[in-house]
Amino acid sequence: MRFQYLLTQTVQGIRRNPLVVASAIVAVLVTLVLVFGSIVVRWSIDQDIGRWDDNVRVIAWLGDVSPDQVYAMQEEIASWPEVDEVVYFSKSQALEEFKELFADQPALIEVVQEDPSVLPDSLRIKPAEAGSYDVIQNRVAVYPGVQQATAAGEEIDALVARSNRMRAFAVGVFVVLGAAALVLIANTIRMAVYARREEIAIMRLVGAGNWFIRIPFLLEGLFEGVAGAALAALIVGLGHKPIVQMLSTVADPDSIVVPVQFLLQQSLLVLAFGAVTGLLGSALGMWGTLRD
Repeated sequence: MRFQYLLTQTVQGIRRNPLVVASAIVAVLVTLVLVFGSIVVRWSIDQDIGRWDDNVRVIAWLGDVSPDQVYAMQEEIASWPEVDEVVYFSKSQALEEFKELFADQPALIEVVQEDPSVLPDSLRIKPAEAGSYDVIQNRVAVYPGVQQATAAGEEIDALVARSNRMRAFAVGVFVVLGAAALVLIANTIRMAVYARREEIAIMRLVGAGNWFIRIPFLLEGLFEGVAGAALAALIVGLGHKPIVQMLSTVADPDSIVVPVQFLLQQSLLVLAFGAVTGLLGSALGMWGTLRD
């Protein structure tokens, strides 16, 4: 009976102030659409960064070494913790790659074909993490049989710095918008408490405890948080694709598909975040008004 009464009080409170409640839901909706959107955008950024990382290589240009020496070198370098993969590239393979890259410059291809020593045998080393390329490059450069070790150092450093900035920005957006949702719900509950101050005073006179008075407001805040979060999850789930495709750096943006499982998992997190935000906002809204 007591729970039914508290639930009834919550529903009545929502009905008495529909515009206030609606404004709180819309505020949470807008905020969590941006929060959820930033999560999906970060997923897209991570995918792009992963594709960039896959293309990072340290190239060890080989001198006059035997096949056995190349094999031993390849096995040892592959055992380093900083290394993900080592692939041997022969002169003929390097020449074929060169032809593909410079197919529109036949004169340059002819020059290289006349002097095959321009493209020696090499080991293409894929770092486990893009930022560890310099460690690999320095170790490989002094390895017996290696003439030179090269990597696009400036470009890789710029890539790592950009990815760190993007990830930090996504986290910052999440924190700022989450705090904004908390404040908005707190202000909404504070207005609801003020609008019902006379009713609260009467309840206190007849012996109602503060927690008995607080629970309907907490449930109201919970409802606002969950309702706004559910709508946000629905909107982002249905409308995320154009944004992800617009921000992607891949050649074929239409191939970008956010996994349904990822969207469901993040939707549950957004719902939980909305629920917690609603409860905390309600508690803050009643702070100083309904003290024991």
